[in-house]
Amino acid sequence: MMMTTKTKKSFSGIWVPLVTPFSAEGAVDHAALRGLVERCVHAGVAGLVALGTTGEPSALDEAEQDAVLATILDAAGDALPVIVGLAGNHVPGLLARAKRLGELPIAALLVPAPYYVRPSQAGIAEHFTRLADASSVPLVLYDIPLRTGVSIALDTLLALAAHPNIHAIKDCAGSLDTTLALIRDGRLQVLAGNDLEMFSTLCAGASGAIAASAHLRPREFVAMHRALADGCLIEARAAWHRLVPLITALTAESNPAPVKAALAQLGLLQDELRAPMTRASDALNERLKALVQV
Repeated sequence: MMMTTKTKKSFSGIWVPLVTPFSAEGAVDHAALRGLVERCVHAGVAGLVALGTTGEPSALDEAEQDAVLATILDAAGDALPVIVGLAGNHVPGLLARAKRLGELPIAALLVPAPYYVRPSQAGIAEHFTRLADASSVPLVLYDIPLRTGVSIALDTLLALAAHPNIHAIKDCAGSLDTTLALIRDGRLQVLAGNDLEMFSTLCAGASGAIAASAHLRPREFVAMHRALADGCLIEARAAWHRLVPLITALTAESNPAPVKAALAQLGLLQDELRAPMTRASDALNERLKALVQV
């Protein structure tokens, strides 16, 4: 095991999983990406996620992924930590990439269960353990059965929580029992991953959230989290209710199409996705117009 310390890093606050902007010709728009990072820095978010689901990494080849990450790290500098997505089910390739990524100034790897193959819980546990053993940076587990096709059972999560190099979880499973059990256990920092469940999860004791919706009005998301952290429930609740209509619209269609549509309306990027992803519907675009300018 490359990492032997039992001191676990802190992953708290509002983290933005960055979209990958594309030009009208389909190339990665690095200038727009840099602008998004700088916007997040100025908003005071806790950190960034590169090449997560929102960043369409499966539509990028490895060279493009490396270039996207290089732009994000350069633009973030020392201002914001960066977590990097690492997904797949070819274990030797994942181990090799984890080693290469660990040589960069990143905060952690965000790792989902192997997708499509639907492994057993023993296979899932072994998968995460091998990656955690090999990685020089911490792992943030990513429980998102809607996309992977397999849930990580609570017993599996609690067993993995004992690993000194597994520090947190992005919780997208939609199981209140599991969320509360992980918060009560306390060994994994819980980061809400379903945006509309963010407030209730934070109130229950989660450490933060990884929220694609926070691309829009990031300062308000940060203010809401800070109010909760300071025990100002009334203020936090009011801030949350102001955000709910926007979050509802941004999660109405498959991510990241609504977020890209909204950012395009603000002139921050082109409303472009790579196939098989498609743009947000005309109806949703009209709905967003009344929300993003607020």
